[in-house]
Amino acid sequence: MLKLGEKIVIVSDQYEQNLPVGEYGYIIAYDRNADNVFDYVVRVPAENRNFLVPGDDVEVEEVLLRFEADRIEREALIDFALATHNEELFNRIVKGDTAEPQEEEASSKDVQSREDFIRQVNLKAWI
Repeated sequence: MLKLGEKIVIVSDQYEQNLPVGEYGYIIAYDRNADNVFDYVVRVPAENRNFLVPGDDVEVEEVLLRFEADRIEREALIDFALATHNEELFNRIVKGDTAEPQEEEASSKDVQSREDFIRQVNLKAWI
């Protein structure tokens, strides 16, 4: 739940009530009516109006700025990898950082599978 007075950005208009998508606003109240789908009352200074909005239609400004910074950083790294012909960096950025740990897991599975194989052979030898 967002705090009162927190600066938010309207990111969508789920119930098509002509919300100013992309505009800044401030949470001025909670809507505590259980029969209502709206969570907040938001004041949008650019429109000089108050809007009832559900929680999914608003996002804290800091979160949006962090997502945008991560996206720009990723794009800059991809551009750098392409400019320097660094295929390893490009693959790591595009595919994610999961490529290296999978190799380690695969090697540990090989060790485990050998031990399992030996156990199975020993079990069959006792039968």
